[in-house]
Amino acid sequence: MLAAPDRNIADAHIAGLSEENQFDAAYKAIMQLAMLGLMANGYRTLKSKPGHHQTAIQTLALTVQWPSEKIWPLDALRKQRNLTDYSGDLVSQAAVGSCRSNAMALLAHVHAWLLAQRPHWLD
Repeated sequence: MLAAPDRNIADAHIAGLSEENQFDAAYKAIMQLAMLGLMANGYRTLKSKPGHHQTAIQTLALTVQWPSEKIWPLDALRKQRNLTDYSGDLVSQAAVGSCRSNAMALLAHVHAWLLAQRPHWLD
């Protein structure tokens, strides 16, 4: 279950990729981990409806006990992703770094949470 976000985090570190693609890969890992948290608790969002990214991120405190003070940076990355995708805003190297570090921290946290709460998901 963690292979996809792990691959996306690795992709986010490829030096030859544009900043936008590095950011997209790291953000995709965050979303995969947030969706995994929902699924591990028997929930899912409707991807056909607007707001599923926001819902997945904002429920991390409930689904995998991600500290609530760490949710707002993820939500800021979601907003940056929307600006980039829908308005063509450029992604700064600082935003790429923030997205990568948040994705790596969330990956470690979700892995530890799964190990403690849902070890069968790691088989």
